[in-house]
Amino acid sequence: MKRAVPILLLTIAGLVPLWRFEAEPETVVAAPEAPAAAAPDTAAPDVSGTSQAPAASGAQTVTGSLISTKYGDVQVRLTYAGDQITAVTMVKQPNSGPTKMAVPVLVRETLDAQSADVDTVSGATTTSGAYVQSLQAAIDAKGD
Repeated sequence: MKRAVPILLLTIAGLVPLWRFEAEPETVVAAPEAPAAAAPDTAAPDVSGTSQAPAASGAQTVTGSLISTKYGDVQVRLTYAGDQITAVTMVKQPNSGPTKMAVPVLVRETLDAQSADVDTVSGATTTSGAYVQSLQAAIDAKGD
């Protein structure tokens, strides 16, 4: 019994830092834009959060603000053909399961709405909010 008490206290003292440990958020950074090549025939989001439509000769690219969250950074890049959003690229996004599931939904909704009026994705509320902030900043930066 005399040995059990110190062993129990030392075990608890050793586990407390593990319970309080918070991993650093990991952010995925998109590859830099490549020169324009042959574009796909239809618009369809892929798992990386990039959606591409046929490239127009007068395409304009605008990048939104970098939004930091407790899960990682979020930044959106839009490609316009005239006033039409033709592609949405996640420049930076948290490397988490909920974010990977939410990004294609957010991209699709953005292309459908042609605005920052998109719904928050359940399970990725923080990332969705940061996405909308960066998206709105990109839309505002385009002007017109």
